[in-house]
Amino acid sequence: MRDRDTFTGSLSRKQLMEIDACTQCAECLKCCPVQQVTGNPSVSPPEKIRMFREFLKATDSLKARLFGPGHISNLLLEEFTKAVYECTTCGACGENCPVGIHTHRLWPALRREMVRRGLGPIGPQALMPEATRATGNIYNLPADERFSPWFPQEVKVAENSELAYYAGCTGAYEARPMVRGDVLVLRAIGDGFTMLPPEEEVCCGFPLFITGQHDLLEGLVKRLVEGYVKRGVRTLICSCPCCVNMMTRDWPLFYGGPLPFRIRHISQAALEALQSGKLKVRTELEERLIYHDPCYLSRGVGITEEPRGVLRSIPGVELLEYDNNRAQSRCCGAGGAARKVFSENATAIGRLTIDEAVEKGADRLILSCPACYGKVNEAMADHERKIRITDIMELLAELI
Repeated sequence: MRDRDTFTGSLSRKQLMEIDACTQCAECLKCCPVQQVTGNPSVSPPEKIRMFREFLKATDSLKARLFGPGHISNLLLEEFTKAVYECTTCGACGENCPVGIHTHRLWPALRREMVRRGLGPIGPQALMPEATRATGNIYNLPADERFSPWFPQEVKVAENSELAYYAGCTGAYEARPMVRGDVLVLRAIGDGFTMLPPEEEVCCGFPLFITGQHDLLEGLVKRLVEGYVKRGVRTLICSCPCCVNMMTRDWPLFYGGPLPFRIRHISQAALEALQSGKLKVRTELEERLIYHDPCYLSRGVGITEEPRGVLRSIPGVELLEYDNNRAQSRCCGAGGAARKVFSENATAIGRLTIDEAVEKGADRLILSCPACYGKVNEAMADHERKIRITDIMELLAELI
C-alpha cells in the first residue's frame, strides 16, 4: 500500500522516541511470556518495534516527505497486527529494557494505531464495543445478572457513602468467588460502603483501551465517575488490577481532569484494617502459600507488598515466592485480551504458573486478579499438575 497518512497519529512524542531508542538487544526475550511458550521471534518485542520503524520510515522520514511515501505491503501490515495483538501487554519487556522503553503503554498505543487504520483488533475483540454498548460489559451478559447469584444477601449496601466498591465485569461474571470475598471483607471492616446498581456499574473501559478501541471510553468513564459523585464517594475500592490501573492512569484523561475521589486496591484497605485492628484473622492456617503478582497491579500501579502483608497476617502461613516476583512477575497468560484470540498461548503460560507453584511445594496458589483467576483455573483443567487456587480476599473472608 501507499499511504500518505502518518503512522504517528496514536503515539506521543515520548513513544516515538522510544521506538527510535530500541537497540534490538533482545534482552526482553528472556522475560517475554509469549516467547517462553512459542519461541517465535516474529512476534517478539524487538521485531514489533523493527516493523513499526519500517512503517515510519516509509511514511514519515525525510525521504518520504520529499519524494512521497514508500510501499508497505499488506502482508507486513497483517504480520505486525498479529504480533502486536498476540502480546499479553504484561510489560515485563519494558521492566527489563536497558533503555527504559515503557512498553506497558507503548503496545496499547500501537494497537490503537492499527485500529485507526482499520487493521485491528483481531477476532472476537472487535465485538467488545457493541457488547459494552448493549449490556455494559464485554461478555454481552445481562446487566441484571451482574451481582447475582454471588452477592451475599446478608451484606447491606448503603445508598450513599464516602466509600464505594466496584466489582468489575470479569469478577462479576467470571470470578465470582473473588468478588464475593471482597464484599465479605468490606462488611467485616465495618465502615459501610455503597455500590452502583448493576445497570449503572458498566465496564471500566480497560478491555477497550487495551485493544485500541477508544470510541466509548469517554462516555463510560464520565458515566461511572458521575454516578459515584452523586453518592458522595470519596474513595473507590476495586480488586481487579486492570480496573485499578485504568482508573488510576486513564480515567483522569478521559474524565478531563483529576478524579473527585481516590482509587484503592482492596488489598490496601484490608491491610490497613488488619493493622488498625478493625479486621482480625480468627482462624489459623497451616499452609504453604505462593502468591502470584498480577501484571497490572505490580508493574501497572506498583502494589506488591500489601497483598503479602495480608497473607503474612494469617497465623500459621508460610509465604513462598516465585523466582520472578513483584515487578518481575510472569504474566498468567490472560493479559491484553490476547486470551480471546490466542488461547493456546494463554493456556501454556498459565500452566507455567501452576508448574512452578507445584515445584516449590506450595499447598495453595493465591491470586488477586479475576483474569488470572479465570485463566489459571482453565489452564489447570486438563493439566497433569494440580494445585488449589484461591483468591486472596476469598481466603481472607474464610478466616475472619
